[in-house]
Amino acid sequence: MAGDGAPEPLHAAKVLETILYANDIDAAERFYSNILGLEVYARAPTRQVFFKLDDQMLLIFNPSETVIPPKPDAKLPVPPHGAVGHGHVCFTASADEIDRWKEHLQSHDVTIEADFLWPSGGRSIYFRDPAGNCLEFAEPNIWGFKS
Repeated sequence: MAGDGAPEPLHAAKVLETILYANDIDAAERFYSNILGLEVYARAPTRQVFFKLDDQMLLIFNPSETVIPPKPDAKLPVPPHGAVGHGHVCFTASADEIDRWKEHLQSHDVTIEADFLWPSGGRSIYFRDPAGNCLEFAEPNIWGFKS
């Protein structure tokens, strides 16, 4: 509580879920599990696949399925949502890990679209998933975070 007895202001402190969209959920699952090594947490054929990353979730939704409003008697009445176009997610990695990721991705015929050092320090590599989403591995210090 603030000194005057008022409650502290609220602020969103951490991202729990990150969502990307893909029309082909099977291709997305193969890419994220087989190439990026992510663990499938849950799946609904043609609609979604969820991956657990430590204390965060990466959700891949089929936009043609998630724009459909829930039925009136739905147990989990999640509002419809979706996006058009390619999304972007950046995964954290050390400098050595970025070298290893680059080699690993290229060995799976994944094209590295960009590889550079940021003016503030730190390196990023960019590539795409099968749906065309832009993915990145970067050192945390590109945003001033400790590695």
